[in-house]
Amino acid sequence: MSELASYPIALFVFSFVVLLAAAWVGAFTRRRFPLDEDTRSDYSMLLGAGLTLMALIIGFSFSMASSRYDQRKNLEEAEANAIGTEYTRATLLPASDAAKVQALMKSYLDLRIRYYTETDGAERRDNATGTAKAQGELWAAILPAAAAAPTPVTALAVAGMNDVLNAQSYTQAAFRNRIPLSAWNLIGVIALCCNFMVGYGVKGRTTARRLLVVFPFFIAIAMAFIADIDSPRRGIIKVQPQNLMSLKESL
Repeated sequence: MSELASYPIALFVFSFVVLLAAAWVGAFTRRRFPLDEDTRSDYSMLLGAGLTLMALIIGFSFSMASSRYDQRKNLEEAEANAIGTEYTRATLLPASDAAKVQALMKSYLDLRIRYYTETDGAERRDNATGTAKAQGELWAAILPAAAAAPTPVTALAVAGMNDVLNAQSYTQAAFRNRIPLSAWNLIGVIALCCNFMVGYGVKGRTTARRLLVVFPFFIAIAMAFIADIDSPRRGIIKVQPQNLMSLKESL
């Protein structure tokens, strides 16, 4: 389920078909074991409670996904600020070291922009390798100046470089922070039960049975929307590196 949640459109198709099947199974079961009038009111109460629980679970999951999306946006902004600040602080170093650090920072900025836009697995692995190499080069470029003149001024440049490296780690952790598998399993189980109960509660009229497609469609749309927000790579709603691209234009 966690892998399927990375593909919102596929999740919509899969969940719609499965939930529709559950509703039709409920309708078929009702024909075999119909409700009597004495138990219909109790069943309606149970159905209302199940639908309420379904709404709460979907709302809770949407809150989880949207908070993670906001976190990724904020960390992209923080990373752009860290890179821009360190680019400026590099001028505190000797001229030769400053020029080298600033040139490396521009290359590193390009790698960070591509991190947000690349979706292919091989390209992301290449980006991760290039980012690790660039970070090593940046740290190696700033160490000689810091060792030669360990003053508060050079300490600012070193601290800024540390912020740049930490910002990348925080961003990477946020991209890996997804809705847990247990939450998706809970959504799936409750959605199946609710659609079965809705199908079981529908009377045997043909028009009423045709309306069974509506509820699975709405639930599938909600699940796909949550997965889209929660998927930083393959969803339609993505974090765009607007601050990093603006920084690149300004350097």
